[in-house]
Amino acid sequence: MKGIVLAGGLGSRLAPLTEITNKHLLPVYNKPMVYYPIETLVRSGVRDIMIVTGGDSAGHFLKLLGNGSMFGLKDLYYTYQRGEGGIAEALALTEHFADGESVMVVLGDNIIQDNMTAFAQKFKQQKKGARIFLKEVKDPERFGVPCFKSGRIVKIEEKPKKPKSHFAVTGVYMYDAHVFDIIKTLKPSRRGELEISDVNNRYIQEGSLEYDTLSGYWTDAGTFESLYHASTLVKRLKK
Repeated sequence: MKGIVLAGGLGSRLAPLTEITNKHLLPVYNKPMVYYPIETLVRSGVRDIMIVTGGDSAGHFLKLLGNGSMFGLKDLYYTYQRGEGGIAEALALTEHFADGESVMVVLGDNIIQDNMTAFAQKFKQQKKGARIFLKEVKDPERFGVPCFKSGRIVKIEEKPKKPKSHFAVTGVYMYDAHVFDIIKTLKPSRRGELEISDVNNRYIQEGSLEYDTLSGYWTDAGTFESLYHASTLVKRLKK
């Protein structure tokens, strides 16, 4: 399985900090934000990793991360996303890198405590389809929200005004190679983006999406409040 870190976008919710740098290069306690998703992949046993970046600060990733030797990697791969076409569009840029293999995708602003190794093994046993990861949150309307029926996810609603559950779909996804075929059939949402929830809903329709619930802490760091929260969580764990 290959690893993908999606670290593009303009990070407008963190302006003016993001006027001069990509949000994924901002610090979360004592490390740049992008370190955390890379470490999540490495802890899971993934060694082939591609970073999808964008904006005017793309070159800073190469200067910061180099070939990934600080993570015990022999190499890191990079590709560039123009504009803000959505998570699914960014993922589509990695098809040549995946080269027919399954992928573990982590959003560049996600901080995850769980070791994903066991989940990766479950996905391998699953043989096909997708696996997503949920976490109960206080503000599910900020995320993709799963709708349940008899313990199964029957639909994922993107940023609903009235969420049908208290769970968020976290920014960690495992997909088989079919994901790239699905992305090619998507149409932009009202936001003008190719939504990852539409990808997951297609797997639901095909009956091949499974899920697990994370037990450790999880947060994104895409707003000032969540960036501060992520830093305090990491600091608490260090102590």
